[in-house]
Order: sequence, then C-alpha cells, then structure tokens
Amino acid sequence: MKTVLLVVDMQVVFTSMTHECLPNILKLDAHFKAHSLPRFFTQHGHTKEELTPPLKNQLVKRWGPAGSIAKGSHDWELMPDIAKAAKDCPIIGKNTYDAFINTNLTDLLKEHAIERVVVCGVMTDCCVDTTARSAFNRGFETWLVKDASGTATKKQHESGLVGFGYAFGDVLKTTDALEKLGHEGTD
Repeated sequence: MKTVLLVVDMQVVFTSMTHECLPNILKLDAHFKAHSLPRFFTQHGHTKEELTPPLKNQLVKRWGPAGSIAKGSHDWELMPDIAKAAKDCPIIGKNTYDAFINTNLTDLLKEHAIERVVVCGVMTDCCVDTTARSAFNRGFETWLVKDASGTATKKQHESGLVGFGYAFGDVLKTTDALEKLGHEGTD
C-alpha cells in the first residue's frame, strides 16, 4: 500500500513539546527516506493581513494575533533537524488546524497515488489529530504515531489519541509502525 509520512508543524514555537517525540519522528523519516517513500511536512503560519484587524481567520480570532504564528518569524521556522529532513520534500503551508483546508495536500496525495497517511508531529490534540481525521474522511487509511507526536500536556496528548483511535484509525508506537511497514515491503 503506497504510504506517506506526514510530519505536522514541527516548528520552533513548539520546541518545548517535542523533546520526546522528535527522535521518533526522525526514526520514521529515516525509514521512509531509506525506502524512497514520500515524506511531506506542514508549516503553520499566518500572513500579516490575517494578523491585522478585522480578524477573519478563526485561529487568529481564537488565540489573538500575539498568540498566533506569523509567517516569516523565528517561531514559524521549522526546527533545525526537521528543516534538514524536509530538504527536497514538499512543505505544505497552512493557516488552520487541518492541513487539507486551503492547501494542495489532497492533490499531492493523489499525484503520488497515496493510500495510507502516517501522521506525527505537534500538537497531538489540535493539528495532528485534526489533520489525521481529515485524511480518514478523505478516504485514506490513517495511522497516528503516538510517541512521534507531542502537545502541551499529557492529558491533552492522551485525549487526542483516544478520540482518534476510537473512530478514525490506528494509534501506534513508532516501533510498531516501523514493524508493520517493514512487513509490507517498500511499495
């Protein structure tokens, strides 16, 4: 089954949430790269226009301009290890939790004949969970990798995983995802 790794929003602003998940994201990335499987990355940010009243973007309304990520800012940048991994890979810019809304992600998945999306990154209970659910709702088999995802608190992390696992797809540890992928070969 043609599978893509989708790494969500591993940006400087979220560094404090990634200490445990970053090594596992890099393991997944190394596996996909070694097997010539596609890897996509997302990068969340808002334009100056979106951050200036009157506010139209719901995320900016929710968090306020000061609590939102400005495109081009240091916080907006991909974390150094992720920027290195993402070199020569599609980076999908987004401005809401769901990486499918207002982006070309669906088109990219179709162009690559993707059937399964393996999702990881931050925040488990916001952008990761929302994007993974959206992949499922668009007909893709979807895995959420729990130890390759992070968020602000353990409670938020577990809540996102439980909700996703109940109705949308498999919630796996990195080792289990790699084992399942290894048994399938590299198609």
